[in-house]
Amino acid sequence: MNQKELLKKDKELISEGLKLRFFPLTVKEAKGCYITDINDQRYLDLTAGWAVANVGYGRESIAKIIHDQYIKLSFTTQLSAPSETMIQLADKLVEIVPGNFEKKVWFGHSGSDANDLISKFLPVATDRNKIISFIGSYHGQTMGASSLSGHSAQSKFEGRGNVVKIPYPNVYRPFSGISENLTDQTMHFLEEVFTTICPAEDTAGVIIEAIQSDGGMILPPEQFLNALRNICDQHGIYLIVDEVKVGMGRTGKWFSFEHSSIVPDAVVLGKSLGAGLPISAVVGRKEILDTVAAGHMFTTSGNPISTSAAIENIQIIEEENLLENAEKQGVLFLNGLNKLKEKYECIGDVRGKGLSIGVEIVTDRDSKKPDAVKTAALCYHCYEIGLLIYNVGIYGNVLEITPPLTITTAEVKEALRLLDKAFHNIENGNFQYEKLKEYAGWG
Repeated sequence: MNQKELLKKDKELISEGLKLRFFPLTVKEAKGCYITDINDQRYLDLTAGWAVANVGYGRESIAKIIHDQYIKLSFTTQLSAPSETMIQLADKLVEIVPGNFEKKVWFGHSGSDANDLISKFLPVATDRNKIISFIGSYHGQTMGASSLSGHSAQSKFEGRGNVVKIPYPNVYRPFSGISENLTDQTMHFLEEVFTTICPAEDTAGVIIEAIQSDGGMILPPEQFLNALRNICDQHGIYLIVDEVKVGMGRTGKWFSFEHSSIVPDAVVLGKSLGAGLPISAVVGRKEILDTVAAGHMFTTSGNPISTSAAIENIQIIEEENLLENAEKQGVLFLNGLNKLKEKYECIGDVRGKGLSIGVEIVTDRDSKKPDAVKTAALCYHCYEIGLLIYNVGIYGNVLEITPPLTITTAEVKEALRLLDKAFHNIENGNFQYEKLKEYAGWG
């Protein structure tokens, strides 16, 4: 089947509810930081499949582990008859997640079901019925996770009524219009929430992304997480950090919250944990995760195939010093992107940590008006010239750069060259916008 036929069948057979398309790509194979389509066209990939392929594509050691594990033990339901791999992975996660308190691990299939656990268990664990999250957050698609989320893509759905959403401290687009003292502003706002619509004594927890990824790759002010931890402690409220997208080494540390000095009460993991296999985890305080026996379980969660792949994935990250590489290549990327910002007026802001980077596209820098159409055009045109990149943000106007952590200096330089070419061509009118009819991404 050629690409045209495959895309035709895709349109006929696959639910639109399962699609977020930026260009007409059909994937045949992938290796390292490169994807090859069904027509044998090769692309440098800056997406890692929504930050899943942290150790790159096609790792032979992981393939061997999966094969050997399947022959030895293809399946056991960990709910009733656990295998050694689940215990080994849990032991490793307890080791690398900070916290000098008794921790336990819960396993699922995706960031959605992991955040769903938070939604279900926190109110029961605390006998408090409310949870606070942030506008722009994206915690998943199941009912509980969607209810915690504050992203525009989920605005058409009704969620649970016990979640109160407050503004995320976005320095580039502050909710008050004033960037100065943004941490103090947000804490003041939160205190007002505690005394009005979400009383502190009724609040079970606050859930936050230490870098708000799908909301636009937004980094909070430097001291914000520390201030948030302090205010939660003052009121006896659990602090939960969602590391589904930016965790597992992507920012140059195991977890993005480690760039501050906080210790969360629970950490939510997914996406890159299984190197492409479906697995998620919550690592947190025993009293949270033991709240309800058999209260959030799935027959195939923590299965031996996914857990064995995750163990090997973590070992690769450690042995190949991928945290250090993420930090190094992230600096190179940010420096190069800031040089592009000097050339192109449509780049309003460049921000990031390690290999979690956002480039915000605007109509002009004075108004900061989001330009979602140009952003979609940039994604599509990058695809046309051999570079894969997606957009995110509640306005759909932020280019997201989340390549495999294995990316090399040469590959970063090639990506910057192609981005420069794409910006040049788009700014000079060398793009047919009608191509975006079916491929506008979030737009």
